[in-house]
Amino acid sequence: MDLSVNIDHIATLREARRELIPDPVHAAVEAELGGCDGITVHLRHDRRHINERDIRILRETVRTELNVEMSATQEMEKIMAMIRPHRITLVPETSGEITTQGGLNLLTGRTTLKKYIKRLQAKNIRVGIFLDPDIDQIKAALKLGAQYIEINTAGYCANANARSEIVRITRAARFALRGHMAVHAGHGIDYRNICSLLSIPEITGYSIGFAIVARAVFVGLRRAVEDMAALIKGAP
Repeated sequence: MDLSVNIDHIATLREARRELIPDPVHAAVEAELGGCDGITVHLRHDRRHINERDIRILRETVRTELNVEMSATQEMEKIMAMIRPHRITLVPETSGEITTQGGLNLLTGRTTLKKYIKRLQAKNIRVGIFLDPDIDQIKAALKLGAQYIEINTAGYCANANARSEIVRITRAARFALRGHMAVHAGHGIDYRNICSLLSIPEITGYSIGFAIVARAVFVGLRRAVEDMAALIKGAP
């Protein structure tokens, strides 16, 4: 199982004072030294944390895999066609939101998304979609040609004892795998609630940011990544 570390919150701290530090590029190096398998960033329209400069340098320096979360707009497509990260995860984006609210809804108004995805894939970029654990949404992702999904685990993480959410996530992961899509998971995962998710073998990748950065305040980023990687790699 793989761990992709989201370093957006490093950039958030930088932008809080409009300084040059802490540099998310430095954070990516520390995360890789800590044993992660990839780096994730979200390029938002308002550039409130990660910006184009960050992604350009990350693409040149990341030695594992660079994943860019973004909304499916012409502006983002143009930027990604130039930078060409290893993969892109399409996510919904709402002005003013604190963090991503729910998975992308593929059941309405997505008639042009298939061509959008194909154009990115033609640039040798793997494309996935951030989705709620819903079978109908996964069916739509299959039709659109997505190569992987990232299951939104926010509902589960809001209540780590919610067995029904684990069942829902498991069913979604199994369905996606039968459709030959890779299955990742993310949103709200921390050092405790990840344990139940690790019992779902169909999930082969995790995107985790806030919990790791929060722990890094006390133990350092490299150690925080090492601790999460040990949990994930130690899972049967």
